[in-house]
Parts: sequence; structure tokens; C-alpha cells
Amino acid sequence: MDEAKQIVNDVLEGRIKPIYFLHGEEVYYIDKIANFIVENVLSEAERGFNQIVLYGKDVSIEDIISNAKRYPMMAEHQVIIIKEAQHLSRTIENLTSYVENLQPTTVLVICYKYKKLDKRKKLYKSIQSNGVIFEGKKLYENQVSDWIRKVLKNKGYGISPKASVLLVEYLGTDLSKIDKEIEKLELVLPKNSEITPSDIEEHIGISKDYNNFELKKAIGERNVQKATKIINYFAQNPKDNPFVLTITLLHSFFNQLLQYHGLNDHSPKSVASALRINPYFVGEFQIAAKNYPMKKVSKIISHLREMDLKGKGVGAQAATQSDLLKELLVKII
Repeated sequence: MDEAKQIVNDVLEGRIKPIYFLHGEEVYYIDKIANFIVENVLSEAERGFNQIVLYGKDVSIEDIISNAKRYPMMAEHQVIIIKEAQHLSRTIENLTSYVENLQPTTVLVICYKYKKLDKRKKLYKSIQSNGVIFEGKKLYENQVSDWIRKVLKNKGYGISPKASVLLVEYLGTDLSKIDKEIEKLELVLPKNSEITPSDIEEHIGISKDYNNFELKKAIGERNVQKATKIINYFAQNPKDNPFVLTITLLHSFFNQLLQYHGLNDHSPKSVASALRINPYFVGEFQIAAKNYPMKKVSKIISHLREMDLKGKGVGAQAATQSDLLKELLVKII
């Protein structure tokens, strides 16, 4: 995020580089940076003659170099965007000769998604010396909630810890997908408001009461009645609540609980740091630790692995999601 901000600030202040190589598994900032360069290097009038968009599937490195060596028309720069450049991975090193002799009036932006350029190769080192390399790194699940909070803060909103967890649970770690849902919330909620689980339920469609987050909490509290209600809801809405997501989240939770048992310092700050969780959720682990001793947690993790296999059809081809969920709850509690 800081690297992306630096690129944006440099462009705004006129420190424009002749090549930007944007690569990595997380495409959110790759798209954001490319779009920002498109919108800010050239004026609207200049774009007609001086902006070119090419696609990696349809062009060769030679085509890119040929276009890059052109001069702009009635403008200081021309901007060339190469989208889906990962399709050129076999020949991308052939770009080295151009990078070593860059056309200073061309701004070449290469969007190399889901892959990374080899740092050991000559091309990487050459771009590093003459332009900008930005790597979009996937965030871990525990980092995404904090990312959501920061993004919303910049937009003038707050969000409760539970609401951000609901978004991550429902949408995963895909920042582009999360950003689209945040845009929906911006349209309907006033500035300076705090986004709550009720807002998430009403405007995005995620149930604030029947979700994996609440199931995990109910199981941690050994609240059989509440856990049963949630599981019955999941069984009736299997497409919105896939078994694999439930089993993955519970496996992560009990692994963290096992780690909690092994900690010498159980202060909230220490636990939050060790488990990489928001301090808001430390209390859930304190309660769960009282209900599930270390030996019990180890057995549950074993049961979860067994249920994961059953969910994939190993030894339980005829079992429905409802059957699997009920068996899972019995084995845990």
C-alpha cells in the first residue's frame, strides 16, 4: 500500500518514469496504479493520439518495442498500457534491449498479473535501474481486515471489527472484490458513519447472525443451541455457505486455539500479536480455551481433517452437506 502511494505521489509531482512493471499475485494495486497513470499522465485531449492499450495475448515483444519507440503527437508523453502481459512470460526477457535504451517520452506500463518477474534475470535488474517495479503481494487473511479499515478510513468511514471480519469471511482475500462491495456501501451510507454488521447484511446480503463467524463463536462458547441453528441455516442455504469454507475456518480457529494453549503470556496484547488477530477477538479464545483443553483441541483438529476428506467425497459419497455439518458439530462439541 505504501509503495503504491509513493508511485501515485511521484506521478502527481511530475516524477514520471519511462517504464512501470506491475507484477504479482494480488492484482488490485496493479489495476489501480495502471488506471491512475492513464488518467493523470495525459490530458483527455492528448489521449486520442498518445494512448495505446495492447493485450499480451495479441502482441509480441517486438510489437511492444515498435510502439514504444514512437514519438508522442502534440504532447510531452505517450502512454502504452500492456494488459494481461503474463501471456508473454516465455519471451518477456526480450524486452531487456529496450529497457536498456528507453524512449524517454514513452511511459510503458506493463501489467503482469498473477506471476512474478524473476529477480535473478537481467530484465528485472534493468527495470529496477531505469524504471519502477511494483509487486502486488497477496495479503494474509488476518491482514485483510486491517486493510479494509485503512481503506474506509481514507474514504471517511469507520467499520466495526465484526463487520470487517464478515466481509473477509464472505469475500475472501480478493481485494478487488472487497473494494467493489465497499463502493456499494459508500453509495448508501453517509460519510463519517461506522459500518456495522447490520449494514453488511442489508446492503451486501451477508447474514449477520447466520455465518461462519457466528458459528465459530457459538462453538467456542459450547453454545449447542445457537450452533445448531446456524448449521440448520447453512444446510438450507448450501450455495451461500459451502462446507469447505466452514471446515477451513474452523480448522484455522482450532489451530490458533492450540497455539493459544502453548503461549506463556495470555495477556490480550501478547495473544493478538502471536495469533495475528484483532485484539477485539482475544476474548473468544480465552472462553474457548476454558471449554476445550489442549488434548481436546488436538482431537478436534484430527476430526476436522477427517470431515474435510468426507466433504470431498472420501468415504462419504452419499452424505449431504446437512449430514456432514451435523456430524461435524457432534464431533466437536
